Amino acid sequence: MNTCFDFAIPRGIRFGSGRAEELPALAAGLGRRALFVTGAHPERHAALAQGLCRSGVALTPFTVAGEPTTDSVRAGVAAARDADCDLVISLGGGSVLDTGKAVAALLANPGDLFDYLEIVGRARPLDLPAAPHVAVPTTAGSGAEVTRNAVLRAPAHGVKVSLRSPGLLPTVVVVDPRLTLGLPPFLTALTGLDALTQLVEGFVSLKANPLTDGLCREGLARAARSLARAVTQGDELPAREDMALASLLSGLVLANAGLGAVHGLAAPLGGMLDAPHGAVCAALLAPVMAMNLARLKRQTPAAAALARYAEAAAILTGGTRSGPEDGLEWVRALIDPLHLPGLEAWGLTEDQLEEVAARAQRASSMQGNPVALSPGDLIRILRAAL
Repeated sequence: MNTCFDFAIPRGIRFGSGRAEELPALAAGLGRRALFVTGAHPERHAALAQGLCRSGVALTPFTVAGEPTTDSVRAGVAAARDADCDLVISLGGGSVLDTGKAVAALLANPGDLFDYLEIVGRARPLDLPAAPHVAVPTTAGSGAEVTRNAVLRAPAHGVKVSLRSPGLLPTVVVVDPRLTLGLPPFLTALTGLDALTQLVEGFVSLKANPLTDGLCREGLARAARSLARAVTQGDELPAREDMALASLLSGLVLANAGLGAVHGLAAPLGGMLDAPHGAVCAALLAPVMAMNLARLKRQTPAAAALARYAEAAAILTGGTRSGPEDGLEWVRALIDPLHLPGLEAWGLTEDQLEEVAARAQRASSMQGNPVALSPGDLIRILRAAL
């Protein structure tokens, strides 16, 4: 465990049912002209938009219909500059929040998006603080409201890449579980499994630290008791509250402990497939856990990571079973009845597996995986996720 670490969080986090009602007054204290970033159906947030306008904040609407791309972020920056926006408000899922973070950073820093992007750009640091940004999640999964990167698809390069900086952390985060009540079961499952994956991977990450450990333990317990209920009983507010908090905690873990092979593989897959990130996590989580456990037992029988997996299993099963494999079986028992599509349904083919494995080994998330995985291991994981 790392006992020498940094811990990054937004300036403020407001959590609780009904807290979205505070958004107009909060935003009015940060700016007067806001780029209002939402998903494809901004009419769902008409009441909040009206409240913002009454508070004296002029809104320039900007919609994000799918996963954010380099082109859509450039368009958002252009819209914000044309309207002389001094504030960004992002209200939506992970794609909306990542767009808001990227736009807020680029509003305050000179040059083009590709000056700052990793891999496909110049990877210059974002030296200036981002414009004020209020992030309001409407899904419970990505935790993007508290992460210091924005994941963008670069269509011309066929990859997903990140804009990274501590400055990408929003000024204030408002998490209101009531905003997730209308999320359909399929999206509830995908986003919830994203959060669960981040908690599992963060707990066994080589970069874990005492603070992220505590967040993982709390988040895993809440996801264990409420993820399935949120899917099947979507109007049950206590389950939605648990998952909203699990998602928030998973984002803090991601930002401060890194992840593992699920997200290492998701990085190239996200650029190659038109698949929701949560669907990729759902397909990969059990195969990655199985491979990690097999390799840990073969290479280092007394590995601390095995004890971590065993502790996670005890939390997920409520203490009834606590062997490392018990957590894997719990995950399978959770996911299998949902009948979620595998990666083949999203377009992955057998002849692409070698390329994905090679690219995944270079992904930053692989650095946190508790055991080194070979290209052959990664190919076997992908094949099991088809």
